[in-house]
Amino acid sequence: MTATPIARFRALLPGMPLPERAGRDALGTMPVRAARHCDAVAAASGYGWWLRPPIDFDLLFDGHRLWWSCAEAFAGWLPLEAAQFPGFAACFDAAAPEAARGYSAPFLTALPEGGMVQVWTGLLARTAPGWSLLLRSPVNLAGPAGAVAFEGIVEADLWGGPLFANFRLTRTDEPVPFRRALPFLQAVPVPQFAYGDAVLSATDAASGLDSLGEDDWAGWMRDVVEPSRSSDHRPGRYAAEVRRRRRSGGCPFHLGAGDAARA
Repeated sequence: MTATPIARFRALLPGMPLPERAGRDALGTMPVRAARHCDAVAAASGYGWWLRPPIDFDLLFDGHRLWWSCAEAFAGWLPLEAAQFPGFAACFDAAAPEAARGYSAPFLTALPEGGMVQVWTGLLARTAPGWSLLLRSPVNLAGPAGAVAFEGIVEADLWGGPLFANFRLTRTDEPVPFRRALPFLQAVPVPQFAYGDAVLSATDAASGLDSLGEDDWAGWMRDVVEPSRSSDHRPGRYAAEVRRRRRSGGCPFHLGAGDAARA
């Protein structure tokens, strides 16, 4: 029996890269010491899947309107309003049911706000029930220079349309390159109960040292004082403990499907 995948991606644009598991070393750009000893940074870097641009292209904002260029498809620059991926509309109509013909998704769309563009990742994505996809900039890895991705949570167990992302260009009169060689987005799986009101309202915040309890001081002793006192202390104890807990399947709490639905 095959388990249902948390996320299912379908790449629709010809020649585009498939999503890939994000790497804990951020494509080798992370300092070795951080990758080896800082599990917090490495775990965040490897959380989700990298999405790469479907094709190499450039955007330019002149302060008034957007332009785009794609050397693989045409020479020079074209004004951008809504643009189809080169050659895709005909391919879509040849494969789509009759009622869907003529409704291929645009690849690039200039948004009303100056310097903002919507980019189709080229993907359809579906998630298991109760799971969403957080689309964000690559974690601890520089995205396209001159562009900032807006983060968004897509409930892809419900949404069946194209997986889009919005970018804001942060410089004018200078091309902003998007290249398949580098991820431009990271798709992170998120259980829907995790961003519900019941969870986000369940917080406890207090001020002052007198707000610390016995458990707080015990943790401080374990993680700060004792390593500082030990003559043979080596960095990476936390990372080693986290890896041991993952291997053993241990978790400080567990929410089953019923708990998630109630949350």
